[in-house]
Amino acid sequence: MSLIQFFLKQLNEESETTCKMLARVPNDKYDWTPHVKSMDVRRLATHIAELPTWITMALTTNELDFEDNSYESTFVNNTGELMELFERALVDGRSQLIAENESTLDEKWTLRSGDTIHSVRTKGEVIRMALSQIIHHRAQLGVYLRLLNIPIPGSYGPSADEATFKPEEATV
Repeated sequence: MSLIQFFLKQLNEESETTCKMLARVPNDKYDWTPHVKSMDVRRLATHIAELPTWITMALTTNELDFEDNSYESTFVNNTGELMELFERALVDGRSQLIAENESTLDEKWTLRSGDTIHSVRTKGEVIRMALSQIIHHRAQLGVYLRLLNIPIPGSYGPSADEATFKPEEATV
């Protein structure tokens, strides 16, 4: 299996769980935050929904300079808009995970703010990081939802909120 095929498989698999998690965000909690240093639900969920577009950015550019490209996330008002944003981002990210891009995965990609270089990675490493960020922030959203008493969907098996989960059978 090529790396492009692997990344596409990972994106497709993780998107199923991510979709279930994003769908649980209640419309009346978008401004809620668990702590003053934490993102609010809107910002966190929108970030998760937009992350597949980093695949396209990694494969079609050589860098992101925050000084030249100020980032403004899409503003969503409800879960319907959030789910539409995620679906558009998935289409975008999947569109670049094609065989022709396999040869570009070892090319360097830079994250900077003007003269300050934050990281230099290969394009393949940036894609892996984007996929990891989806998983990481999805887990963070799960904590938010738990604090709001919203049942959590399972990720790699049933969650404690699902009827099939039996704590006495759980193993590490």
